[in-house]
Amino acid sequence: MVGAPDVVKPSDKVEFYSPHVNGNPIFTISDEIGSPDSGFTMASINSNGDLKSPGSPPDKKITDADAEKQPLSGKKEERWWSTLMQVAVPFFIAGCGTIGAGLVLGSVRNWDVFREVQAILVLVPSLSGLKGNLDMCLASRLSTQANLGNMKSSREVVSMVIGNISLVQVQAIVAATVVSMFAVVVNTIADTFNGEYVLLLTSSAIFTATTTCFVLDFVMVMVIYGSQKFKVNPDNVATPLAASIGDIVSNSVLAVTAQYMFEQIKLSLWQPIALLCVYYSLLPVWVFIVWKNKYTKTVLTTGWTPVISALFISGIGGIVLDQAVNQFQGYEVFQPIVNGVGGNLVCVQSSRLATNLHQTAIPGVLPENTRIIEWPWKTLFYGTTAAKVARMLLVLALCGQIIFMVVADFVFQGFVSLQFAFGITYVLCSLTQVMVLLYLSYMLIHFMWKLKKDPDNAAIPYLTALGDLLGSVFLLLAFLILSLFGLDYGNNVSK
Repeated sequence: MVGAPDVVKPSDKVEFYSPHVNGNPIFTISDEIGSPDSGFTMASINSNGDLKSPGSPPDKKITDADAEKQPLSGKKEERWWSTLMQVAVPFFIAGCGTIGAGLVLGSVRNWDVFREVQAILVLVPSLSGLKGNLDMCLASRLSTQANLGNMKSSREVVSMVIGNISLVQVQAIVAATVVSMFAVVVNTIADTFNGEYVLLLTSSAIFTATTTCFVLDFVMVMVIYGSQKFKVNPDNVATPLAASIGDIVSNSVLAVTAQYMFEQIKLSLWQPIALLCVYYSLLPVWVFIVWKNKYTKTVLTTGWTPVISALFISGIGGIVLDQAVNQFQGYEVFQPIVNGVGGNLVCVQSSRLATNLHQTAIPGVLPENTRIIEWPWKTLFYGTTAAKVARMLLVLALCGQIIFMVVADFVFQGFVSLQFAFGITYVLCSLTQVMVLLYLSYMLIHFMWKLKKDPDNAAIPYLTALGDLLGSVFLLLAFLILSLFGLDYGNNVSK
């Protein structure tokens, strides 16, 4: 093949086999980003059968209108209404979960452990973000495998599920330990060092992360497997559902566990110590299972930087939450909604973009007429294949946030107390967050692919963490602006 040495390195393993997608042969390529069984369709092969090198000019220029009409994968293009329905249903279900998460946080903030141990609030966005990172990466990985046709064999499905769930447990234990140490440092700076609180924070964080991830992973597997059976694109369904009950479960488990441990450490320290010993003893077992699994072995050694980096980004959002709840009434109710909606929508777009690259390109080579840095309006409104879905997601964000805002206010206050100024400011801050995230996702997904890193593992943690941070900061700015004009949330409620 002409030009092949420019793209496929001698160290890469390339094999041909018979199936074709839209006339393009499917290759198996083994490199540092995935297992030897990963499949990639070669849409970068031109009509003459020549493999395009990274520096080769495209065969022809296409207009923005034609670019948007290009199918997002090697499969038949989805109808816009089909995509909208597939995304909207789990999105609104997920919205109920984010409303519940905010209401849980609003009701437990006066518990003894939240009043005495301020660092608990720092854990909230970090653990929610960690759960989102791990579960959404799992959903994105399995969705990609499903779209590549690798989940048709029951034996392969079982192997894939066991390996991925074990991987998430390893990541949850290690990452929860790191984020609890971050919370300990914040608590020490704000107050003083307390050894009992170290045990409290660490045991609560690890139990919350591992328990919620373990339960939600099985839900994700069933959703993705069911989506494949009913011919629904799992990229549209899995990632929103990964967060639908995740936030409320994560906040509830953290609050109950922390309160219980807070009461127990006053009597004895054996319970948190025993809990930590059990989980750290299970860690080598999970590592062994992951290491022996062909689908997850590579991720075990290369997937840590995004997860750990995302924890510290979410941790900064936790500090913002810790400061804001003491100044603004209702902030803790709306913060999980803003963060959850933004994270859900950007993960839908990211998962679709990653699947598209897996199906139409090889690692390190972008599809024709695709750039890493693109104008914002082309990625959000008109001019690229991603713009059509981005427009749908923005409409969903607008409609969804208005509904979620009214429902959360009604449940929290007992009646609708929203002022017009608050509604406009809240919707603008949430839309700004979603637009920034969608734009960043387009650039980051393609940048990771250019570096031969799997976006399913490398990009989503950063995006969800940035969603938490941007959502917390933008919402705080909204509350600050409203307070400057005397329009604080809830100030029209009779005391």
